[in-house]
Amino acid sequence: MVNCPLCDAAMDVDEEELDEGDALVCEECGASLNVSSVSPLELTAGDDDDDFEDDDEDLDEDYDDEDDEEEDEDEDDEE
Repeated sequence: MVNCPLCDAAMDVDEEELDEGDALVCEECGASLNVSSVSPLELTAGDDDDDFEDDDEDLDEDYDDEDDEEEDEDEDDEE
């Protein structure tokens, strides 16, 4: 039995089946976790959420740029 490092929920995992680097998801909080050590068993928060947030910010910036271009075209059409 190991606890989630983020929400401290008890996680029922088969410790003998885990290898360093394996990915898990906490059923309680939904966090992506990585096995950082198998003896003793230690979990760390995964980096997937951070990468995903960065991707969202990039998409928002691209979307905003497209909106600005459309507004510029509309202003040109009015003249």
